[in-house]
Amino acid sequence: MICLELRISDLGFIVMAHYTGPKCRLCRREGTKLYLKGERCEGAKCPITRQRKLPGQHGAKRQRRPSEYSLQLREKQKVKRIYGILERRFKNYIEEAKAAKGQAGIFLLQKLERRLDNIIYRLGLGKSRAHCRQLLRQGKFTVNSQKVDIPSFETSEGDKIGFEGHPVEIRKNLILPDWLSWNKKSKIGTIKRLPERKEIEQDIDETIIMEYYSR
Repeated sequence: MICLELRISDLGFIVMAHYTGPKCRLCRREGTKLYLKGERCEGAKCPITRQRKLPGQHGAKRQRRPSEYSLQLREKQKVKRIYGILERRFKNYIEEAKAAKGQAGIFLLQKLERRLDNIIYRLGLGKSRAHCRQLLRQGKFTVNSQKVDIPSFETSEGDKIGFEGHPVEIRKNLILPDWLSWNKKSKIGTIKRLPERKEIEQDIDETIIMEYYSR
């Protein structure tokens, strides 16, 4: 289910869309954990752990050998759902990746990882990326001491992420990526450098995503 919300801002009308249906259904559709529900995804209650079939009454019967196009489409959908991005913005990232120097797929993943909502999630300051987006829209976080409430805000190397009025609760068993650091005393997160491909933990095949948009 897609919910549309109209909001008035200084720039006029902004249309926001977000998925409001069962999140576990999305993981089952992609056949892998997307970590959309925080710690629940790590426990035994995760539907992916208990049942691998596709969602729907006939999910088990619908499985068949996927075509090349189907594999590309599913990989693209999986990444969009992991990072909580709609098609229009994702296409913009793709176009930027195509125009960039070097490997387009790696550039795409670095763009996604540098989103502010993802940085906050990687620092463990939210249960999930959706939770981080909610906290951001409430004006809880700052970038270099400036309040930022835009989840898609693109961070840069050396940026410092802080918070205002929000009790920090680092997720349990969190392993902080080497490209990020966290100062327990000042409660400030720092982006030390851009992430390398091997440091992006999600099981993503960026090559076939770029092939999908090159058709």
